[in-house]
Amino acid sequence: MSKFDQRAQTLMKALVESYIATGQPVGSKRLLEQTGLAVSPATVRNVMQDLEAMGLLTAPHTSAGRIPTAQGVRVFVDQLLTVSNVEEVYLKQLQEQLGRASETGEMLASVSRMLSNMTNMAGLIRVPSRDVTRVKHVEFLPLSQNKILVILILDDGEVQNRVIQLDSEVSRDELQQASNYVNHHFAGKELNTVRQELLQELKSDRAQMDAMMASMMEVAEKGFSKDDNDDEVQVTGKSQLLNYTGDISDLKSLFDAFAEKTQMLTLLDKCLSADGVQLFIGEESGYDVFSQCSVVGAPYSIDGKAVGVLAVVGPTRMAYDKVIPMVDITAKLISSALKKDS
Repeated sequence: MSKFDQRAQTLMKALVESYIATGQPVGSKRLLEQTGLAVSPATVRNVMQDLEAMGLLTAPHTSAGRIPTAQGVRVFVDQLLTVSNVEEVYLKQLQEQLGRASETGEMLASVSRMLSNMTNMAGLIRVPSRDVTRVKHVEFLPLSQNKILVILILDDGEVQNRVIQLDSEVSRDELQQASNYVNHHFAGKELNTVRQELLQELKSDRAQMDAMMASMMEVAEKGFSKDDNDDEVQVTGKSQLLNYTGDISDLKSLFDAFAEKTQMLTLLDKCLSADGVQLFIGEESGYDVFSQCSVVGAPYSIDGKAVGVLAVVGPTRMAYDKVIPMVDITAKLISSALKKDS
């Protein structure tokens, strides 16, 4: 980019900021008014042609105005963006919300809704994998027809109820013994650890188990089996995107992707393994459905280990100077709140 000198950078920055604010192509006259550069309109047009040749700008119509390409927006964010301070009113509301919620899932959903409302975009939350949540207490209660109600209390205050089906009848006393066994041996351990250790005990000790112990272990193992229906991605504020029909032409496909969630989960997992805020502009996501969108995400952690992701989805024409720091500070404050609760 030998032609991307200080003058070109000044004009590029002004053009992208104008486009983000108005959504309209920007011409040389407007750029001169914004930047105050002591050059002729012809010089500005020559610079814009150079930027277009670099793939940073494009002309949507036959008019002289230009808009940034996705590559141009990327250069703007990486090299030219001046990040704003997060508004104090948002920080105050966020801290109040984090202190109000009593359960992790409720807290994450409410914070995502707040971020969605403040940015006027859709909010995404990649909730912590249940595998890293620790078991606080478990109860097994008999139902009819060899069905058992499992009440699982996690260390973040969440209570899960699930019904399991056994192969044979188990008495109330056996269920109580199974509860006592699990609470004694596995309380305080992560769900995934409990699941693995139960399976290992079943494999190694089944021959030495009496009938009652085998039944207890079956109850415990099924009670901690992985639930395929866990909602790993939550979407808030989808209706905010209806304000951007001029920027996102295929909202139906985008909403379908929100409902199906597989693509979003893959995208958010890329943020999970990264350090700090991650930004996917247009086709950088790797999915056609996000080609007219930008996704801004940041991981949040428990005890230094990334366990989930907070993100927003909006048009590529978004106020990156405000959105990026808001996502960043929100993820950090979530991490702080989860640390206090752990």
